[in-house]
Amino acid sequence: MSTSPGPDTPEEGEPLLGTRRQARELALSLLYEADAKEAAPAAVLAEFPIDPDPFAADLVAGVGEHQAEIDDLIRRFAKDWTIDRMPVVDRNLLRIGIYELTERPDVPTAAVISEAVELARRYSTEESGRFVNGMLGRIAEEVRAER
Repeated sequence: MSTSPGPDTPEEGEPLLGTRRQARELALSLLYEADAKEAAPAAVLAEFPIDPDPFAADLVAGVGEHQAEIDDLIRRFAKDWTIDRMPVVDRNLLRIGIYELTERPDVPTAAVISEAVELARRYSTEESGRFVNGMLGRIAEEVRAER
């Protein structure tokens, strides 16, 4: 019997419940689903068949709870863009990033922005990484400077 890790076995030192990047990916997926169904993020989270990673659950619930304020920030900082015109992935990555910037002081600003940019590059358009980086960078200057 092989002792090397398989696809469902974590590498040595890797957390069993997954990484924060995986949690952000799950949160992005659930928020994307909520957008597509025009459902509340909390409802989509409640329908999820297994208990998600606590960090992912916090991101989804937090975005849902603060979505009006988050979307106001997006509107204020998005030059020549409306929320409805943004790619769904970009819109939800911005929501996750803004939630982390405003409500999760335990997460460093650089980590919030770099993770969002990486996910934008992986799952959205060619220009999305730059767009998400610029938006979150400007928003972070305001919301994190207040602390």
